[in-house]
Amino acid sequence: MNIFLRELKANLKSLLIWSAVISIFIMIAAAKFSAFVGDPNMLALLDAMPEGMLDAFNMRAFNLTTLSGFYGLMFIYFGLMGSMAAAIWGTDIISKEERDKTVEFSLVLPVSRSRVITAKALAALVYCILFVLVSWGVSYLAVQQYNPDQAFYDYLALEMQAMLMIELIFLAVGLLLGCAMKRYKLSSSTAVAIILITYFMSVISTMQEKLGFLRYFTPFKYFDAVELFRNGAFEAKFLLLAAGIIILSIAAAYWTYNKRDLYI
Repeated sequence: MNIFLRELKANLKSLLIWSAVISIFIMIAAAKFSAFVGDPNMLALLDAMPEGMLDAFNMRAFNLTTLSGFYGLMFIYFGLMGSMAAAIWGTDIISKEERDKTVEFSLVLPVSRSRVITAKALAALVYCILFVLVSWGVSYLAVQQYNPDQAFYDYLALEMQAMLMIELIFLAVGLLLGCAMKRYKLSSSTAVAIILITYFMSVISTMQEKLGFLRYFTPFKYFDAVELFRNGAFEAKFLLLAAGIIILSIAAAYWTYNKRDLYI
């Protein structure tokens, strides 16, 4: 069987689970927005919250009584779920064969290791794109009751593009970990740990002005919902940083996978 198609089939259950989780989250969040929409008392309630919490979750940057502002806040969760799904797909497409002792299947085929990893990476990329499309489609349907305007749809499209970019970064990082780590059982947990650390860096870079330099070390700040809302576009310097991380991670993944001994 074609390696690409085999990988698509092998990880379909994971895609369905992640898609179900984010779909349920979006529908619940959209239902809860009814408590915010057009209610000035909700803004007063938010103002009474501790400043540190407001800054950590960008609550002061958005008007949560508007649909665009509410979705700006939700982007935190889009980014986290998308990055975790992508990182796990990136690590598992390599490590699961060593874990399940099925790596011989790929090695006996008349193809190079580079072609094997390319097919696997493309399958994971398809899953990332499908995950974004599901999130986009469910969001579109879930907010129809609030009669969104074109400005919201434009912002939603920008958020989904940003979500895909974050996924691609962590997919590449996950792929590198899956290829490079000899202790393959730890690759997924290491990827999740990196996500949580970089997310924490994005939070403290917002809360502490003197730590603002940390935004260059966390992909969650490359595609920050606040800046996307203000500017309506991505910043070129962060696109270049993202591209650099993706290219270097993928190149390192190919190099390490071709050099290392695999557990058969």
